[in-house]
Amino acid sequence: MPSDRFFEDYLPGSVHECGSVTVSEAEIIEFARRFDPQPFHVDPEAAAHGPFGGLVASGWHTASLMMRLFADHYLSPAASLGGPGVDELRWPRPVRPGDTLRLRATVLDATPSRSRPDRGLVRTRAELRNAGDEVVLSLIVLNFLGRRHPGR
Repeated sequence: MPSDRFFEDYLPGSVHECGSVTVSEAEIIEFARRFDPQPFHVDPEAAAHGPFGGLVASGWHTASLMMRLFADHYLSPAASLGGPGVDELRWPRPVRPGDTLRLRATVLDATPSRSRPDRGLVRTRAELRNAGDEVVLSLIVLNFLGRRHPGR
């Protein structure tokens, strides 16, 4: 369970399947009305004639769904110390109403801090995949995680 994990438990090369979420049309529209009000996100009729041939989720909505799964199933509440950012954020395929997305997290590397022995930096490739196993979002997440035994 993530609540039992510390920096030392995020082993480079390990792969974690981290739950799933199904996206509804209402959620897509609600998010987009607040944060990304482009026609292909908020208006099904206009979206049908738009670049995606139908309503699609905002990439930022997709990133938010990823973050919820990441926080619930991957990050340790006992060890998470925030993070300095993300790299290589991509939305290679659109997310449509009714899509079920699952999160796969792969630890790329885990580096103990030289200046703060109580923590380390973990780089994780996070991918949201649809039911057809196509990647709809990928990014590299950087997280500071507390060490179980600082300084060892």
